[in-house]
Amino acid sequence: MAAGEFCQSEGSRYLPIADHGLIGDLRTVALVGTNGTIDWYCCPRFDAPSVFASILDADRGGSFELATDVPARTKQFYFPDTNVLITRFFAADGVGEVQDFMPITDDSREIDRHRLIRRVMCVRGTLPFRTLVAPRFGYAKEPHTVEMRDGKAIFASPALSLTLTASVPIDCDGQDVRAQFKLHEGEQAVFALDRVGNGVPPRSCHLVEAEKQFAATVNFWRRWLSASRYRGRWREVVHRSALTLKLLTYAPTGGIVAAPTTSLPEQIGGGRNWDYRYVWIRDAAFCLYALLRLGFTEEAEAFMGFLSEHVTLSGDGLSGPLQIMYGIDGATELPEHELDHLEGYQGSAPVRVGNAAVDQLQMDIYGALIDSIYLYDKWAQPISSDRWDEVCTLVDWVCQNWDKPDEGIWETRGGRKNFVYSRLMCWVAIERAMRVAIHRGLPAEIPRWRHARDAIYRQIMRHGWSPRLHAFVQHFGGDVLDASVLMMPMAKFVSPTDPKWLSTLDALGEELVSDSLVYRYNPELSPDGLQGIEGTFSICSFWYVEALARAGRVDEARLAFEKMLTYANHLGLYAEQIGHTGEQLGNFPQAFTHLALISAAFNLDHALG
Repeated sequence: MAAGEFCQSEGSRYLPIADHGLIGDLRTVALVGTNGTIDWYCCPRFDAPSVFASILDADRGGSFELATDVPARTKQFYFPDTNVLITRFFAADGVGEVQDFMPITDDSREIDRHRLIRRVMCVRGTLPFRTLVAPRFGYAKEPHTVEMRDGKAIFASPALSLTLTASVPIDCDGQDVRAQFKLHEGEQAVFALDRVGNGVPPRSCHLVEAEKQFAATVNFWRRWLSASRYRGRWREVVHRSALTLKLLTYAPTGGIVAAPTTSLPEQIGGGRNWDYRYVWIRDAAFCLYALLRLGFTEEAEAFMGFLSEHVTLSGDGLSGPLQIMYGIDGATELPEHELDHLEGYQGSAPVRVGNAAVDQLQMDIYGALIDSIYLYDKWAQPISSDRWDEVCTLVDWVCQNWDKPDEGIWETRGGRKNFVYSRLMCWVAIERAMRVAIHRGLPAEIPRWRHARDAIYRQIMRHGWSPRLHAFVQHFGGDVLDASVLMMPMAKFVSPTDPKWLSTLDALGEELVSDSLVYRYNPELSPDGLQGIEGTFSICSFWYVEALARAGRVDEARLAFEKMLTYANHLGLYAEQIGHTGEQLGNFPQAFTHLALISAAFNLDHALG
């Protein structure tokens, strides 16, 4: 069966994670399976409690099914250059398709508008269709009622109400709504799910209205993508990654979530299940780098606005002036708890909401953030005097505190260590700020900054290097390799052809690389305080491609990149990790992976000439 195809008669309780497409409206998203079912949707925003969550519990989570009422093969694709998703059904008596999208007409910061449209069309022959709309509010914990009014169904829960409008007759079935209908060639039906309340009145969605909103949404995405400056060899996958990163942006504040899902497992049956629906300073800063590379400056401006409005430079001198992550509205409290009533994807409990890593110390975030500000100043527009004052505050804190153990980029829960990557990014924070100060002639304590920068460099060279492994290692005092050091030449800390770096690249290739796929580290050699195992980490695989290209090993880099592309799903989307047999694992899709793909493609294009 070809990639992207699904046979309904062979479906199990859970689709593979990769068998999904993503739609959204810059406020929230929905996952649409290759079987035509929406099995993940939070309303009214990314981090809100779920309405449909059957991806986390097939029986209790709730879903929005829409498919042919006869066996069919399916294929999915995106309407070209957009985030409008098409699922096609190939049956014995005809061909049908479902067009899924959330209407967007502009980049408005307005919050309350939410609409999900599912347009069904019969393009050949005659086909029967069925739908089941079964919301389960509040992560399937809140009760709800259903009221039929003027042909609409109003689902009401204590915290949220949704109205279902349909162009075909619908029937109430307890807590759910069902419909069965037949379409002949050229006919269509529309289902629209709208948030109501909070001053938002119920509204209809007739066929003409759905067509208008489809056209407006297509125009929005194509107009946005037209700003891309990328003209390289991998335009299609790069632009799909850019469109995905844009979907992960919360327009009202400019925050960018790490992923739009929670608790999709890094190992089936394992406990490494986390909530990624928040704004990690590191991830968002790297996203800025990728989008700026392509010419998208508005997103960078919006994220700078997020920092100005929602991130306060405070702190107790121990944990730092910044948290590592924030809510999409700038919230600083993200308490982590488990939803024991949900079984988890394929039984992979626990299902977690919130993220306790919010209280961790991760020194690398300062390098990621200030590097993105440096690039914004260089490629977009000069930063303001107020922004420069904030940068100076951050750099002064880094100069005083860089020599601290922390939990590191991988958010380990096995105790703080002197991670090489954390030191590297502290060096980046100071070095990039010095560049801005010198280039712009801005006031800065350059001698003190330089002293700290050089001290970090010497410490890494002295204590981050293993004579036994002939490689830079994960942390001081150990002989454990870590893929995060692949950032060393990209951060311009070391020449990509430095003998020490080339031997490090060889060591990483021998121990952590498996057919172009890269593991973060070996948990057996470096216990991380977590149970279970994990797959290869896709961002590290793209870092490896870039490191090979920068080292002059261009043929190897290109082959590794092309191999990585085969692990994408049928739409070009990536979860966090790749499992042993090539399956996608972890939250999906992940911003980290897509931004690394863009950077690798950009630099590989440059190396190939």
